[in-house]
Amino acid sequence: MSIRNLHHAINPQSVALVGASNRAGSLGRVVIENVLAAGFKGEIWPVNPKHDQVAGLRCYRRVADVPGVPDLAVIVTPPTTVPALIHELGVKGTRAAVVITAGLNADQGLRQGMLDAAKPFLLRIIGPNTVGLIVPSAKLNASFAHLQAQPGGIALLSQSGAIATSLIDWAADNNVGFSKVISLGDMADADAGDFLDLLAGDRETRAIVMYLETVPNPRKFLSAARAAARVKPVVAIKAGRHVEAAKAAATHTGALSGADQVVDAALRRAGILRIEGLAELFDATETIARFPPLQRSRVAIVTNGGGAGVLAVDRLVDFGCELAELSPETIRALDRILPGNWSRANPVDIVGDAAPERYRGAIELVAHDPGADILIVMNCPTGLASPVDAASAVASLAQSGTISGKPVLTCWLGGQTARNGRQVLQEAGLASYDTPSDVALAASYLARWSKTQEGLLRVPSRKSHETPFDRGSVQSIFRRVAAEDRWMLNEAEAKAVIAAYGIPIPQTFIAKSPAETERAAATLLQKGSKVVVKLVSKSVTHKSDVDGVVLDIPAPLAAREAAERIAARLKAHDPAAVVDGFTVQPMIERKHAWELILGITRDPIFGPVILFGSGGVSVEVVADSAVALPPLDAVLAGDLIDQTRVGKLLAGFRNQPAADRKAICRALTALSQVIVDFPCVLSMDINPLVASAEGVIALDARIEIDPQAIARPSPNRDLAIRPYPSDWEKQIGLAGRVYELRPIRPLDAALYPAFLAKTSAADIRFRFLASRGHFNDQMLVRLTQIDYEREMAFVALDNESGELAGIARIYADPDHESAEYGLLIRTDLQGHGLGWALLALLKDYAAADGLQRLEGLVLSDNAKMLRMCREFGFAISSHPADSTLRIATLALQPQAGTS
Repeated sequence: MSIRNLHHAINPQSVALVGASNRAGSLGRVVIENVLAAGFKGEIWPVNPKHDQVAGLRCYRRVADVPGVPDLAVIVTPPTTVPALIHELGVKGTRAAVVITAGLNADQGLRQGMLDAAKPFLLRIIGPNTVGLIVPSAKLNASFAHLQAQPGGIALLSQSGAIATSLIDWAADNNVGFSKVISLGDMADADAGDFLDLLAGDRETRAIVMYLETVPNPRKFLSAARAAARVKPVVAIKAGRHVEAAKAAATHTGALSGADQVVDAALRRAGILRIEGLAELFDATETIARFPPLQRSRVAIVTNGGGAGVLAVDRLVDFGCELAELSPETIRALDRILPGNWSRANPVDIVGDAAPERYRGAIELVAHDPGADILIVMNCPTGLASPVDAASAVASLAQSGTISGKPVLTCWLGGQTARNGRQVLQEAGLASYDTPSDVALAASYLARWSKTQEGLLRVPSRKSHETPFDRGSVQSIFRRVAAEDRWMLNEAEAKAVIAAYGIPIPQTFIAKSPAETERAAATLLQKGSKVVVKLVSKSVTHKSDVDGVVLDIPAPLAAREAAERIAARLKAHDPAAVVDGFTVQPMIERKHAWELILGITRDPIFGPVILFGSGGVSVEVVADSAVALPPLDAVLAGDLIDQTRVGKLLAGFRNQPAADRKAICRALTALSQVIVDFPCVLSMDINPLVASAEGVIALDARIEIDPQAIARPSPNRDLAIRPYPSDWEKQIGLAGRVYELRPIRPLDAALYPAFLAKTSAADIRFRFLASRGHFNDQMLVRLTQIDYEREMAFVALDNESGELAGIARIYADPDHESAEYGLLIRTDLQGHGLGWALLALLKDYAAADGLQRLEGLVLSDNAKMLRMCREFGFAISSHPADSTLRIATLALQPQAGTS
């Protein structure tokens, strides 16, 4: 849905507790006691026909009897009563409800009845089957948690009530506070994506932590997560990493859990740091919330104990961190201030008798080394120097947790002796950890999170500019296969598809019989020394299962005999199997080549997925693969390669030359383009794709389609991440200037400050319906990081200067029937038709996207906008509740098009 009306839940001025009770031990009693104990200052209205008073407050028999309009309702009544209560609350004017009641999911009629009752009023529902909602800053505890949560800057979203209450308990013991605690429950309406959207703009929240068991609306979730992760750290535990746990999660929530490797890829693409255990959740959050993302994450260590440094290095390597290599200049500078027996390498062992001055000098030099990005400072207690004095020396160099602008993580080992040193460090704003393993893990959090942030700026287009493709020929192949009611393409068809998208293939003949195989081999052997013969059979998925491939065939007659042997082996394996023919192709032999697998598969949650890894017949045994969500560009394809072991080998080693990385990336972006263009593709394997310094060539391919989905249009709406809609780019000329009109991109946030500086305060007031003196970074991110699904924004860029000239935006309602629009043109560029051009583009897009009307709120004194709206065909009416506003409405005619 959206964040509409959810603000009533997190900032209520009044609360109705429906089902509040005096009965000891009842849910209604626990909830109202929690509300009162938290000190909520607004109106509290118990509702229960069985009581005149509850907890000393007057109790009302019906919702209609409540003297005011509750901003928030909390429902703790039997499941059968919930739909009617939601309707009564909607009529009353309430727009948000926490349904603590469990059991509605067991009866889909009740669940749907609840949602149907809420829909006419846009009343938002949290739950059902939730622990409740806690907003410490508002002194609101509308839950049955056993403890009050302390105020702080971390927002907790949890799909498990038990995990939420456990984390509240743990936080109380570790002095961790919350801005919001939201138990999501069964997410019948408001889900994790909605609250990520809401919390992204919440000033009280500096970081978000999540416990997830499923992602019900992946496209919305990833869009919201990407927007939130650009402005504040987002950390998640996703349960169900193993098959058994996923089954348990499904039993628990009634929801499907995607393959863990895919979940990992999705969270990484969304900029979310995924961790594995509850104990790590707040440590990871506190670590990354201290620092901005890093371009690189090379770790340097300064320690007075060599053993501690070695332990830290072991764990850093375990966690996949990169060690810094100190420059010769840094080594020479350290030589001048350190004892002769110092380590002369990273870790920098400054020896056990290190005085504060030695710590200070070594740290300053290492922090200034251009090859170091993260600094770990360690101390082991000795009788030769004071840990507190060493901590004071480090603290004297620190500014906002950094030294020379680089993150500093400290580790003072020991108990009683180290405790005071840690306190000094923490008071100076430095992160402090107890053990080498802990500090190494913290460095890995920062490194991994920084890496995820890079992906947030990638918005691959629906059209690859790196790979030539012939969509028409592929469409013809798929239509022919579907007309024959086939799901599987034969090898020649599959190779023709990938060749049409720029992936090289060897010349391939299809032979219907061993005799034709002999003739095909004779033709190919005129150009080469050997051929390969492979089985073609609809009865067989993997040719290797029936020994259906013969290599290194030197002569035409040998090719015929190979085909005969393959046919015999198939009959022996399965007498009912049918031989449809044989493929004959040259034997490709390349020195220093690697066999890779590229593929497309579908995840039950996140939809189409791209796979890359080590290929060949042993692909399952080697099990070296990684996955990514399409669409991909060359950078994201390279990241996918780097996640595998074979990716390191492809870079070359010893006398092995590097494979052509650009060619591999082009093959991956080609596969991405196929799944963007053809929703009918269910799965695809290219195995092997042979890669060497000479380039790549696909020796075999397998494609499965859904014949019923041939006519589905592109771009593929099954993608969890919607491609950048490049079809809507255009150029126009106005008043002697040329403008590029295109959908907005995340990097456009950098263009806003100059644009706003040239836009008058009056125009900003007209656009945002109120005066605004400042747009903070979070607001600019939210304006530019959109999902192209619920929201679309077009920018106009001056071709000559590259400056932002205007923005037009729509935001669709939850039912995708109407959309609210907004338009802002730079003040000095008004009056030349640019606003008209952007509004026309917005109208065309909205109609092509299936919207039925555009609506906008216009201030009554915004004469220019009202005049343009009338000329454009909008109907203008008065706002029923605000005399300063007018409503502009434009009915849209459905169009054939794509969005």
